[in-house]
Amino acid sequence: MRNLLQKLTLVCYAVITASCATTMNVSSHVQHGLDFSQYRTFEWGPPDALPTGDPRLDQDSFFKDHVQGAVEKELYVRGLSLSPVTSPGDLQIHYHASITKRLEIDRQEYLNGYCSSGDCQPQTVDYEAGTLILDIVDARSEKLIWRGWAQHSVEDMLHDRDRMAATIQRAVGQMLVRFPVKAMADGQR
Repeated sequence: MRNLLQKLTLVCYAVITASCATTMNVSSHVQHGLDFSQYRTFEWGPPDALPTGDPRLDQDSFFKDHVQGAVEKELYVRGLSLSPVTSPGDLQIHYHASITKRLEIDRQEYLNGYCSSGDCQPQTVDYEAGTLILDIVDARSEKLIWRGWAQHSVEDMLHDRDRMAATIQRAVGQMLVRFPVKAMADGQR
């Protein structure tokens, strides 16, 4: 019975630890004191000379289309519109994406006194983390005025298009919640 309880405890711990690696971390930074109401339109800036950092993203048109679609949708909701091809936008949008190996070490079992064995070693989880960075630049001054970033495990996402699309939408939505432009009624623009 004790052996079964130890195995069950380890399985539960492994599931909890693995789920920590799948938590999405999102944050942003904004240039303080800037009047964001001056911005009405945006455009996609020229692609960076640097690749995104992983051929699985660099060569994936599905990924690119969903990132751009999610950003355009979220900015539209906030009162911004995509600039016509014939005129420059007030803002230029750039994104950067990469995948890196991560190692998460969890010592909670030891710290909380829940050791199921005598040596009580910290548990580790290896995973690949995808990072998406969204930069918004004032087109006139060419200064970065807002940056958002999200990081999430990509373990199953790279082979599941539905999961990838949902994760991109969630990441972009959570990043842009902190974008200072609010949606306005058409008459107020």
